[in-house]
Amino acid sequence: MTKIKLLILFLLCVPVLQAQEFVPSAVPDSTERKSPTYVYMLHADSTKFDKARVPDAFILVGDVSFRRDSMYMFCDSAYFYTKQNSVRAFGNVKMEQGDTLFLYGDYLEYDGNTNLARVRNNVRLIDKETVLETDSLDFDRNMNLGYYFDGGSLYDGQSTLESMWGEYRVGTKEAVFNDRVSLSNPQFNMHSDTLVYNTASKVATIVGPTDIYNGADNHIYTELGRYNTASRQATLLKRSVLNNGAKSVTADSIFYDIAAGISEIFGDIRYVDPENRNMLTGNYGYMNEITDSAYVTDRAVVVDFSQKQDSLFLHADTIWAVSHNVDTDSLYRQIRAYHGVRAYSKSMQASCDSLVFDSRDSCMTMYKDPILWNEGIQLLGEQIKMYMDTASIDWVHVINQTLYAEAMDSVNYNQINGKEMKFYFADGRLREMHVIGGANVVYFPMDEDSVIVGMNTTVAGKISAYMKEGQMDRIVVPNRSSGVFYPLSKAPATAKYLENFAWFDYVRPLSKEDIFNSRGKEKDMMLKIIRHDRIPLPTLDRFNKDKKER
Repeated sequence: MTKIKLLILFLLCVPVLQAQEFVPSAVPDSTERKSPTYVYMLHADSTKFDKARVPDAFILVGDVSFRRDSMYMFCDSAYFYTKQNSVRAFGNVKMEQGDTLFLYGDYLEYDGNTNLARVRNNVRLIDKETVLETDSLDFDRNMNLGYYFDGGSLYDGQSTLESMWGEYRVGTKEAVFNDRVSLSNPQFNMHSDTLVYNTASKVATIVGPTDIYNGADNHIYTELGRYNTASRQATLLKRSVLNNGAKSVTADSIFYDIAAGISEIFGDIRYVDPENRNMLTGNYGYMNEITDSAYVTDRAVVVDFSQKQDSLFLHADTIWAVSHNVDTDSLYRQIRAYHGVRAYSKSMQASCDSLVFDSRDSCMTMYKDPILWNEGIQLLGEQIKMYMDTASIDWVHVINQTLYAEAMDSVNYNQINGKEMKFYFADGRLREMHVIGGANVVYFPMDEDSVIVGMNTTVAGKISAYMKEGQMDRIVVPNRSSGVFYPLSKAPATAKYLENFAWFDYVRPLSKEDIFNSRGKEKDMMLKIIRHDRIPLPTLDRFNKDKKER
């Protein structure tokens, strides 16, 4: 008798579930709101009602299935709450919508009124190639949104993403991850606290502190940007940092093609090479990891901090840092500066059109109207080669149309010229010099009280001079020479200056900030263009094989 009553009660309830949707009258703003769609039971091997155990639900057992609009649910057993329009499903739970979206778990609570499903234990959400796995997932069918809050992972066929909290939107294929986020790919790994990822475009949108590792030596740090995991192209903003081996670059924004090994860099660039102890700065740059080269322009500066407490700041229109492989065991580095070169350090200042620094011999070669200053001394020539040691300038080689000038006062200058000159330094100060070929001298000797006593002019094939406290102290002249000594009051004005004398104090950089203030030579003070039988061409790839001579 009890079974008959239960069957009659169930039959009375089913038609209610199959009734048409009720649409209430329009609300005042004419927005129509539909009542929830009902959940329909499609099949169960057995159905019972246990008022004592589950007073408000039918107990369904064996191959149970339901439908709610276009969505189907399957399970081993379920409690079916007809009045509440809801289901609690147990064992081998499956929800499917169309032939692309599937949701699996061990337990399900589904509310047909809110269209919200809560799936627990061994949960898998499958959307074509995308698989989301977790132990607790809430899925809002109205928004086509699934979210987890106790750890989960998502796999899209290429990458695996893990986090403590995440959500996935079926319609847009967009996933949002928070708290201990990691993205793993055969080619890279990413760690973040917040990440947005699109499984269709394979683009990760970075909105928080993020580290990206591409192999053992390549590391990216950024807090804002986009990374296409398929093409491996990244747009990095907000002072992002690239580390490639020991070298690093920091900038306002960076476009980085990781597969090609190139990057385009914008805004307040800091390219640091600690191994070679230099840094490139500027507002636009380009870097090639394959050739291990980079250039910077727009207020470009190279800072050489190899000279301990006396860093060199060098500005040019464009500055390159280039590596060269001579063979498998030999690598050398060049810094190339093009056009409008101005350099400043405490012990040395320079100006020229273009310049090359070569790490093989630590030589800085200056081309086209070069000028070099050291304290009160000015050096000129067609070409100047400055050799560095670990602490400061070691020696300088000036070639063709050379001029040494030292200001004694506002009108008198010690001057020497010749075919070529070699200058030797100690502790950043000039100590001695040697002039080879056609030496001409104008020299103002002083007494013990540092008062000029006269003017000496000398012509010789070669000479040597020695410095004391940054000033010329004595000159050594070979026997085959000619010269005249004049008392200062008798010195003829026509003999006081060598033919190529010029004093370029208005060109000299006065500080590391002043290197940006271009002040070139006046046109009538440029070096003459003279053809030589064998003059080294200013080819930036040429290696100077001159040996140090003393």
